[in-house]
Formats: sequence, C-alpha cells, structure tokens
Amino acid sequence: MTDGPSFNNISLGGRGGTNPGQLKIYLGKISWKKLGGGKAVEVDKVDIAGVTWMKVPRTNQLGVRTKDGLYYKFTGFRDQDVATLTNFFQSNFGISPEEKQLSVSGRNWGEVDLNGNMLTFMVGQKQAFEVSLADVSQTQLQGKNDVILEFHVDDTTGANEKDSLMEISFHIPNSNTQFVGDENHPPAQVFRDKIMSMADVGAGGEEAVVTFEGIAILTPRGRYSVELHLSFLRLQGQANDFKIQYSSVVRLFLLPKSNQPHTFVVVTLDPPIRKGQTLYPHIVLQFETDYVVQSELLMSEELLNTKYKDKLELSYKGLIHEVFTTILRGLSGAKITKPGKFRSAQDGYAVKSSLKAEDGVLYPLEKSFFFLPKPPTLILHEEIDYVEFERHAAGGSNMHYFDLLIRLKTEQEHLFRNIQRNEYHNLFDFISGKGLKIMNLGDMKTTDGVAADSDFVADKDDGGSPTDDSGEEDSDASESGGEKEKPAKKESKKESSSVKASTSKKKSRDGDEDGKKKKQKKKKDPNAPKRAMSGFIFFSQMERENIKKSNPGIAFTDVGRVLGERWKKMSVEEREPYESKARADKKRYKDEISGYKNPKPMDIDSGNESDSA
Repeated sequence: MTDGPSFNNISLGGRGGTNPGQLKIYLGKISWKKLGGGKAVEVDKVDIAGVTWMKVPRTNQLGVRTKDGLYYKFTGFRDQDVATLTNFFQSNFGISPEEKQLSVSGRNWGEVDLNGNMLTFMVGQKQAFEVSLADVSQTQLQGKNDVILEFHVDDTTGANEKDSLMEISFHIPNSNTQFVGDENHPPAQVFRDKIMSMADVGAGGEEAVVTFEGIAILTPRGRYSVELHLSFLRLQGQANDFKIQYSSVVRLFLLPKSNQPHTFVVVTLDPPIRKGQTLYPHIVLQFETDYVVQSELLMSEELLNTKYKDKLELSYKGLIHEVFTTILRGLSGAKITKPGKFRSAQDGYAVKSSLKAEDGVLYPLEKSFFFLPKPPTLILHEEIDYVEFERHAAGGSNMHYFDLLIRLKTEQEHLFRNIQRNEYHNLFDFISGKGLKIMNLGDMKTTDGVAADSDFVADKDDGGSPTDDSGEEDSDASESGGEKEKPAKKESKKESSSVKASTSKKKSRDGDEDGKKKKQKKKKDPNAPKRAMSGFIFFSQMERENIKKSNPGIAFTDVGRVLGERWKKMSVEEREPYESKARADKKRYKDEISGYKNPKPMDIDSGNESDSA
C-alpha cells in the first residue's frame, strides 16, 4: 500500500494513559503503532465517519471517529502538520477535517453532545471535556435533577497513571430544553436513559457471562476464578482480585506443552496489570489439556444475535482451553496465535531451555519467539537484529547442549541456555527460513550428523558466554533499529572471550600485562577489504541528512532511533533498493576477501537484515 505522511511522537489518548508511538497515513487507512511494539490501531478509509482538529496545550489533537461509533484521539502534531494532513485528507480521503475549539473558561454550565460512544461537554460551542461511554459502569439518578456516572475501576488503568477518573455528576434542571421530558420523566431521567442506551452500563455489577473456577495462573501466580463479562474479565483469587478491560487485551496465545498434560493460554495486555511495583504484561494461564467442559453463556438471544452474531454461541462443549479462548476471543475481539510449522525433535511445538536461571520452554512461532512460563518473554521477529548459536559453556556437557543468543535492535540480549543438541537442525532450519540473520555461521552450510558441529564457534572460554543482564521482566515493549550496525562490529567469539577476561581482571597465563598487550595487538589490518554494509546502513546514509533537516537540533542518538523506527516500518518492497545494494556489496566483499591473506570467516555475514513481518 502506498505511503502518505508519517509522524513520530504521536500519543494515543485513553484510560490507560497516553502512549507515544508513530502515526502513518496510507492512501487507504490510518495506522498507529505504540513505540517499542504492543498496542496498534488501524482505521480503514471506508470506516471513517469524521475527522476533527483541536488546539490543545502546546500541540494539536487529531480526532478520528469511525462509523462503528469509536473515537480515537491522537496528540502531538505541530501547526505545519495540521495543514499537511488537512490537504491529504481532502485530496485522498475526500474528507474535510472540522475544527473544534477547547473551552478554557472554567465554567461548569454547558450542553452535552452524545455522539457514538463519546460524551462531550460543550461550553459556548467549545469543548470543555469528553469521556468514553464504553468506560461507564453504572448510572444513578440522584433526586430529580442529578445524574451520576460511575466509571470502570480497571487494574490496567492504574498501571501507568497515578489518578483515574471514577465519577462525574451532572445537574439537569427541569427547565432543560435539550432532554425534554414530562412530569413522570424529568429531563434528568431522559438524560440517564439516553446514557444507558449508549454505554456499557451494568457490566460492573452484573453476573459474568461465564465463569471458569479454580484455574491455575502462573503469572501473577495463584489459583483464580476467571470471570468473563461483557466488557472485561476478572481474576478473583484468595489474595488478589484483578479487573481487566477487553480494550487492554492485545492478543491471545494458545500454546500446548509437548508431552505434558497441560496447555498454556497467554493473555497479552497493553497496558499491563500491576501488583505492588511489579507489572504483568502477560497473564499465563495453565489448563489441563484433556479436561472437557460444557459452558452455557448468560446472555440473551437478542444480544447474541445483534452484537455477537457469528462471534459466539449460547452453549459450548469441548476442551477447556479451546472453550475459554473461543469465548474470550468473541467477547474481546482479540486475535489468537497458535503454534505454526515448527516441530521439535520430540514432535512438540517448543524446545526446553532456560532464561535468567529459570527453566522453561521456548516456542518458535511464525512471527515471534515466546519463552514460558517465567519470565514470560515475547520477542517479535521484526525486533531481532541477529541470532547466534553457541556451544554450551558448562564444561563436559558441551556435546549435549547448546545456547541460543537473540540480540534485539535495541542492543538488548536474551540468552536461552541448555537446549538439547538434537534440536539444533530444527531450530536452524526454522530461523534461517524466516530470513533472520545468523551471525556465527559465515558461509558454512549445515550438514547431517556430527559435521554440523562445525557451525558452532569451537574456541570459547568458559567465562565468555554472554548473559542476559537486562533486568527487564519482559521484552514485549522493545524498540527497533539503531543507527550503528552492531553485527558489523562484532568480533569472533575467541576475541570476545579474551577481551572480556581482561576487562573483568581475570589473569591470563602470562599475567595481566601480557593480556593487555594481546588486546592492543588486535588492530584492524589497513589492507583488509572494507566490510560489507547492510541494507539498513545504506538506508541510513541516504536518510540521515533528511532527518536532521526536518528535525533541527535533534540529538545524534535520536537520529539513530528515528532511522531505526522508519526502517522497521518499511515494507519489503520499500527496503528492496537498499537490500539490493547490500547484496552487491556483500558479493564485492566475498570476492575481495577470497584473495586476502588472512580472512576472518566470522566477519563475512554482515548483510541480510531481517525482513520478517
């Protein structure tokens, strides 16, 4: 799809706080994605009912209303961006954005505009505030003239915000002409009835649509009753009680455990839930794989046939994890990810490994890797800079296990240890098939049997194995890109080990002084061929000055970040001119290195940036 303008540092407003990200306008849709991955919003051109501009403190806000009644608020546009986007909407969408004004008078008398799922309070034709009716849990008529709106107490809302909107009271006098009533139905009653017809009122106190009792949850750990309501799910345990709006559910994962009687169901959240000072972006539930349940939904046929037509049925019978995910998908609208083509040596969907001294399983999925159960770590393919197969560093067990290092474009590393050697071929074929860069293979090809061991780096000190010292519990919110091409700087494993030993003051056989001398000798040969550049580096060289011109005074590190973000968003077709240059440069390097008297096979593979979606 042809690109239009794109804008960085644009925030999406909502009950979970404001999330910064990138807004991109295509000829057929509007797309916003949270910085570092996670929540994404796409609105097709045909679904847009209206667009508005409003001047807010220090910036401009773009409002996009859909035909389904949803309303998105994007904040962070400069004055010149308003003109650019207005022309684009008029020329390509056939929409003329309306201008709304913000009231700053401080008056508390005004009119109410109910449109779609939004309630807007207007003062003198200017907007004072607006709230989403989807967040209203209860309405109360107090006396004859006051209406109180109560809002969902959502655990995900409190994850990023210190304060949260709980209640608003409206006074509608009998003289009101906007909500005309009679003696039995004063204007306040008419107003409340209107709110009840548009909001998700009652969901806060009504019975659950379905309840699953005594479910084992691994993070946050405990045994909970899981209630699925119309607009939220609730985890009720002996010590903790979590309420989570479906709008916070990003994706569901249904992942069977090989050769074990359990299946993981993971609910990925953005924003995450909070317990004390700990954030949980993934709820990991564990079900008995062969347990069959029959569930009846507490839902009227009228509601089923209108709002949930083709999404839910009134009765389900089947395996508990399948029934649970089917109902949750129907209520939340979240997509389900299941295992793809990868199969382990034991014909399972994952390989056993450990991360941060925790044993678990690593699922190679079609667009990501997922380590479970603790710490639950999701790594999208598009976030990966390169992967590296390494000999296991535990002495005599070298022949039985290996480690897999995954380095992200943010320079964060995840080291998955203790993977059984017979999983090597399956993992290598899967990773190479996804087009991910494998650093320490050079031009060597895998072979059958013992000869495949030549693909690993044989000479490696025990202390040279990289560790995951990032301290982060989850990698779900990783940024992409960076100005420097890190793999091109990478030394061979033998060199890395010796440098690490000297920096950690580990004495070599000849003493520290000799060790330092050895380090000083590792200088680049001026006669060595120039290393091949990747597509990202060619792209950076072309666009770096444009970034500086469009962002006067931008810091050097921010230039790299912006370049990385743009590269990550580019399609395969858009990257092709740069990848073509990278392939030609790689061929040039191979030709030159073949005649070089001291080639280094480890440095050959410096191209092939991942195009994985």
